[in-house]
Amino acid sequence: MVKVEVDLDVEPELAGVEVPDVAMFERWARAAVAEADDRPRAELSVRVVDLDEGQALNARWRDRDGPTNVLSFPADLPAELGIPLLGDLVICAPVVVREAAEQGKTEADHWGHLVVHGVLHLCGHDHEIEAEAEVMEALERRILAGLGIADPYA
Repeated sequence: MVKVEVDLDVEPELAGVEVPDVAMFERWARAAVAEADDRPRAELSVRVVDLDEGQALNARWRDRDGPTNVLSFPADLPAELGIPLLGDLVICAPVVVREAAEQGKTEADHWGHLVVHGVLHLCGHDHEIEAEAEVMEALERRILAGLGIADPYA
């Protein structure tokens, strides 16, 4: 089994938002890494932010107005260094809560989906081209099913 360590940082201003514990983030990330990467060990950081920080980061890194649910920042390290760092995820908690309600999902399932989705990006998957999107979504469905999470695209 792949070992995954998550460094979780939650914005203190998120009082009242129920953020899963680090063990859940590690479970979701481990499932994604096990399917999408051949490394035996991985490390990643997850920062959970509010709307203001989510909007600022989305504008800076994607040139888009408004917060998004998850941003992925892959580590750009030479493989020969042998450092297990995958990269960083930034998840906007209020967007997760809103989308879960809009989509009729539990918040926990939506958190899990976004972590899996973000980790797949860290492992090199993308969905900008339709063929790549089909591959990535099929992989997400398989991983999430193994975690007991319903198909998020149904």
